[in-house]
Amino acid sequence: MIRFLKALVLLPVAILVVLLAVANRAPVTLSLDPFSDAAPEFSTRLPLFAVIFAAVMVGVLIGGTATWLAQGKNRKSRRELRRETRQLRYEAERLKAQSTPATTLPAAVPSQTSRF
Repeated sequence: MIRFLKALVLLPVAILVVLLAVANRAPVTLSLDPFSDAAPEFSTRLPLFAVIFAAVMVGVLIGGTATWLAQGKNRKSRRELRRETRQLRYEAERLKAQSTPATTLPAAVPSQTSRF
């Protein structure tokens, strides 16, 4: 079921990406020189879809990094809680082993008397 839902979402997205790439094949000049319009020092000609895809990938990387950094406090508290849980489990097991009675008696079985 999950695979079907993934395909249901990803197939239209893939079709849109292919359509975007086919429709934007024309080369554009990507200039990294803000001071010279006529003859920029740092420029290259790329298809427009490559520029768009690169911008999206950089945005995803920046967003992912920002989210990862913002979640640092949660990861730290989770590590601390996991460590505390491990210590408490160890202590509970140790106390259970310590309080186990040395002799074990069989369980009492009620007598079988008939009431006729």
